[in-house]
Amino acid sequence: MRRSILAGITYFAVVFAVGFALGTIRVLWLAPRFGERLAELAETPLMIAASWLSARWIVGRLAAPVSLGERAVIGATGLALLLALEFGVVRSLRGLTLAEVLGGRDPVAFAVYALALAMYALMPLCVRRGRGAVAR
Repeated sequence: MRRSILAGITYFAVVFAVGFALGTIRVLWLAPRFGERLAELAETPLMIAASWLSARWIVGRLAAPVSLGERAVIGATGLALLLALEFGVVRSLRGLTLAEVLGGRDPVAFAVYALALAMYALMPLCVRRGRGAVAR
């Protein structure tokens, strides 16, 4: 269990770092030129790819075979940390309530974001060691 939680923390850190870099580009360059919705929608496939690559790397780096339960813990840990950071720290820095954060989002971009979060949580279940093929 400890190994899975540590792997989940690493999974979170890698994907968060990519998201931080892409988010900076989105906010400073894409959103002013193309609008918030299009900027968020353009960022999403890159974040899904980052999630897949990170999950594949994490699962491949673990020394012993990883069970589906352990992979679920990796995804759940990563998701819990991501949501805690996003809705805790970021919300506090911007001085918004949770209702304001959720209510102020574009409905289309938010639906895609929610789907991407689900994919992020499930990604460790979908990869296997080696070349990153989908687990069977």
